[in-house]
Amino acid sequence: MNISEQSREPGAGEPPGTAGEVDVPAAGLRGMTPLSPVGRLAATVDRLSREVRAAQAEAEGRALIELAKGVLVARLGCGPAQAARQLTELAEQSQVTLLEFAVDVINQAARDRMSEVTDAFLAATAAAGTERSEEAGQASAESAAVRLRAAESGALAADDTQAVADALLEQALRPLGAVAVAIWAAGSDGSLTLAGCAGFSPAEATRWRYVPPDVATVARRGLTERTGQWITSLTETGLPSVGRHQYPDGGRCAVPAGTGGRVHGVLEIAWPQPLPAQPPQVVRQVEALAELCAHTLETYTPPHGAGQEPRVLPDAAELMDLADGLHDPALVLVPHLDAAGHLADFRIQHVNKRFLDPAGRPRAVVGGALLLEAYPMAAGDSELFRSVERVYATGEPFRARRMNLTALVDQVPLSAVADISISRHGNAVLLIWRIEDETARLASLLQHAQRLGRIGGFEENLLTGEITWNGQLFDLYGRPQTSTPVPLEELTAHAHPDDAVPIGRFLRTLLHHRRPASAAFRLQRPDGVTRHVRVVAEPVLDTDDRLLVVRGAYQDISAQHWTEVALAATRDQLAHTEQQAVERARLTLQLQHAIMPPAQTPLRVPDLQVAVRYRPAETEQLVGGDWYDAVMLPNRMVLLCVGDVAGHGIEAATSMVVLRNALRGLAVTGAGPGQLLSWLNIVAHHLTGGVTATAVCGLYDPARRTLRWARAGHLPPVLVRGAEAEPLPLVRGLLLGAVAEAVYEEDEVQLAPEDTLLMYTDGLIERRDRSVEESLAQLLSTARPSPRTLDQHLDRLLTYSRSDTDDDTCLVGIRVG
Repeated sequence: MNISEQSREPGAGEPPGTAGEVDVPAAGLRGMTPLSPVGRLAATVDRLSREVRAAQAEAEGRALIELAKGVLVARLGCGPAQAARQLTELAEQSQVTLLEFAVDVINQAARDRMSEVTDAFLAATAAAGTERSEEAGQASAESAAVRLRAAESGALAADDTQAVADALLEQALRPLGAVAVAIWAAGSDGSLTLAGCAGFSPAEATRWRYVPPDVATVARRGLTERTGQWITSLTETGLPSVGRHQYPDGGRCAVPAGTGGRVHGVLEIAWPQPLPAQPPQVVRQVEALAELCAHTLETYTPPHGAGQEPRVLPDAAELMDLADGLHDPALVLVPHLDAAGHLADFRIQHVNKRFLDPAGRPRAVVGGALLLEAYPMAAGDSELFRSVERVYATGEPFRARRMNLTALVDQVPLSAVADISISRHGNAVLLIWRIEDETARLASLLQHAQRLGRIGGFEENLLTGEITWNGQLFDLYGRPQTSTPVPLEELTAHAHPDDAVPIGRFLRTLLHHRRPASAAFRLQRPDGVTRHVRVVAEPVLDTDDRLLVVRGAYQDISAQHWTEVALAATRDQLAHTEQQAVERARLTLQLQHAIMPPAQTPLRVPDLQVAVRYRPAETEQLVGGDWYDAVMLPNRMVLLCVGDVAGHGIEAATSMVVLRNALRGLAVTGAGPGQLLSWLNIVAHHLTGGVTATAVCGLYDPARRTLRWARAGHLPPVLVRGAEAEPLPLVRGLLLGAVAEAVYEEDEVQLAPEDTLLMYTDGLIERRDRSVEESLAQLLSTARPSPRTLDQHLDRLLTYSRSDTDDDTCLVGIRVG
């Protein structure tokens, strides 16, 4: 190959269409690396491919031009040569290409789906004239029309679905940015077969040649939803699909391809990048292309090895023979299309010999009628017609239990309940229903009720001696069903000897007084098992008021008997436990009152009022470990403290006694409140079994009117001064018993005359639905109005307390004189 020939072929790494377009002098190629033999071969293949595509486009364009000539020959009544000249002159006058004008002529003559899509595109383009020039919009619309007609021409000229896929991708979809297309054929069982594809690798196409029923894919969604599915990106849905590894982030659309109400397959299109929302005109183009695919898929037959065996679809005649061999009522339905070719109804082509109409109409009345004429209620809320329509469209069978079937007879709705099975066979639908027999259903329900209730029925004819038992009664007696039933008069022989008296009373009331009667006794079976049984019976009299028949039932109440026995024992045990709990609570309360009586003698200190309140829990079982103390020490200091031991009951009360008495004894040493709490922490941790508690401890000096205080995980005291009430600033202090050793910070506050200081446990303010901060704010608002006496002040706080935890409460208050 010489240099000039080499310059006309695309070099290695050059995009197609760039090489060969500029004539480069040989001198300009000096120093360039010559192409390898493989590169020359690739360039040649690329050039030939472009030439083939151009030839195909030209051939398809010629076919459209020839079709437009035929339209002019038919309309103008002229010859082919004159029609060709007329077509050329009109194209020149319209200032469009011959191919674009030919497509316009075809669209106006056809008025089909393609022309509708083109008109919609032209309307959308005209509406968008403010964003781009009118000439550019017109050119875009005309190019879309050419693409659609060229794709239609290529699809109709193709001899298989693979050629259709190639034509659609090259002629119509690549201009839309698509890179691949797949045409799926829907099987009668709901499976999908890859009938043709373009843009996907051969290995990927082989791997996806068959998709079994009920496997969720992008194409399956388009088939089952029966509407176009436009997906922005495959990664967002997580659905598998052909080419997922080639275009993982690309957009997809799956549009059902159907005609006459039946979906023959799905057209799936792939884009390399995420797909934004498409304008309506593009959506209509894709739907028109899917309709083209549907005409090809109507005659498509899956090849051998496509994942399913080739099957011969039976026609309506064969389906009628199949329906006649069924044991259930069956109808053979065929589609009924309107004038526009759309599915409007289904005609009842055949009803089998076992057909049972819900309204009781004969077969001749229903056969041959339209489905909505025979069952007009199916067009309303009923699911019947929608199910038949869906099965015919998708081929997926449908089954349902207890569906309502309603028919109109003389404008009166008559309904029945039936089990439904719908399947598609070729171009016909087989509808099978099994109408429920209400009598048989009630008998079945009664049998199940007797089995679950362990009830056996009997009937005894006193004139003939004939006795009838059901199977459940034989099982209850532990006797085989081939044995002879036991007469009522021999009932005592099969019962426990201690039950002879109630059985005798039962028989006397039933047989002598002829009144319904019942009795409970212990049945002794032949296998040695004793069952607790209740028998209920009633007499049946004849017209002469003579006893004729006795009917009744036995019920195994063994489980109920032993449940009652266990319940009685549990009740006795519960009563004993409750008595123990009452005694325990009473002991706890007595212990608590012995140490901390609700009404305590007031502490008398010069220029200081001291008052305490204790409110026990409303529920005695919740008696806990709240405690308080107010005592004059030998050094003339006043010890003030409140505390709360975790838990309730006697354990908490005894721990409270230990801590309260320990603090009293430690306070005699003259140590400060921080040191007292450190020692009390050692007592709680080592000497009380590891209990935890909170406390606040204060030492009031009457001479200086000062309060030194410390806290161990407790709420701080509240100072009421004039019209203001505020908690004292927090000091650090861990709750008692949490660790072996702890240090507690102290603080000192200077009190003034008429100041009131309050110490309290959390039972005064704690609420389940509010935080501690909110409850403390409520306490401060209640404490601000200071009554005349300290006792009135503490009583007011207890009265207006909003606590809802039913916990005991301690309250200590001092007022400086």
